[in-house]
Amino acid sequence: MTETVAIWLAIALPSIAVIAIPVLLVGRRRRERRVLTPGPTPSPSPQAAPQPPTADEVAPDTGLAEPETGVAEPEAAAPVLVETPEPAAGRLVRLRARLARSGSPLGTRLLAVLSRDQLTEDDWDELEETLLLADIGAAPAAELIDTLRARVRVLGVREPGAVRELLREQLLALVDPSMDRELATAPVIAEDGTSHPAVVLVVGVNGTGKTTTVGKLARVLVAEGRTVVLGAADTFRAAAADQLATWGARVGVPTVRSDRDGADPASVAFDAVRSGRASGADVVIVDTAGRLQNKAGLMDELGKIKRVIEREATVTEVLLVLDATTGQNGLSQARVFTEVVNVTGIVLTKLDGTAKGGIVVAVQRQLGVPVKLVGLGEGPDDLAPFDPAAFVDGLLGA
Repeated sequence: MTETVAIWLAIALPSIAVIAIPVLLVGRRRRERRVLTPGPTPSPSPQAAPQPPTADEVAPDTGLAEPETGVAEPEAAAPVLVETPEPAAGRLVRLRARLARSGSPLGTRLLAVLSRDQLTEDDWDELEETLLLADIGAAPAAELIDTLRARVRVLGVREPGAVRELLREQLLALVDPSMDRELATAPVIAEDGTSHPAVVLVVGVNGTGKTTTVGKLARVLVAEGRTVVLGAADTFRAAAADQLATWGARVGVPTVRSDRDGADPASVAFDAVRSGRASGADVVIVDTAGRLQNKAGLMDELGKIKRVIEREATVTEVLLVLDATTGQNGLSQARVFTEVVNVTGIVLTKLDGTAKGGIVVAVQRQLGVPVKLVGLGEGPDDLAPFDPAAFVDGLLGA
């Protein structure tokens, strides 16, 4: 009996162990999962009102009291420093001095040839070539050479001082000091006795520097004691109105502009003139978008701007801005603008380079329109009323 029990225990114990050990392990793992896995977060009661966050939870305490309205107060705008432009009179003297220091290529070559003891046909050809390279034009160059040949033959001029004076006289005659170069910037008195500001419309092709010229012209007029309003009618170039407003703010001149890009430029120009009239300004200067002379639609639009302005006031000046370095290419552009808007004056920019100084003669001869203003450099006061005598003296280094 004892042996039988022992045999059964020997068989049963391993079986019990095989069954019991997995059961114990599973139970242990379940306990471990209950401990390590967090329970679900209870959802808030729908009836419970949300509690506002404390001040410490929103932002750290800075020691500054919040405004009662809860809206941050805007920062005070920095004051705009209004500049005093340089007087316009005598600005061209700076060009003359600059050319005299650097040596004018045109004047130097002409004087060098004319001072030779014997002038051959080759010398006269060299003189004519020099004038043509300076963009003086074929007809004016031939006229100058013919006159110089006759004078040199008759007078026998060889002394450098006499040669310079002779050349100065002939160049000055070509530049034509008799042309009226005054800007029409005085207020206009209408037939009914009322007055309105003079209106200056500034036109030209892309890249000639119209907007910069308008800003510099405003400085010239402010220096002369005029009150000015600017009209930003270049609505196609996004930065044009901002650029013009910056120029105006520097000398205390307001700018009328559209609040959106691509607005009707004629409407902006009209608003500028009306604003100038209401404020009693002396001059309204209207900047226009650059346009190619062969784009009929854009040129028609320019004519429209002028017609719309004249519903409110007379356009007293139409200034065409030309880049002096483009030379003869600028003349074909100028002709079309003259036909569309009746150009009354030329502004030559980049005339501080002397090699192309002859363009002054060419543009006046072909268009019959005087050069009234010249750009002498990049400075804000480098736009000057054109003085024929000072210009010729600059070319000759006198």
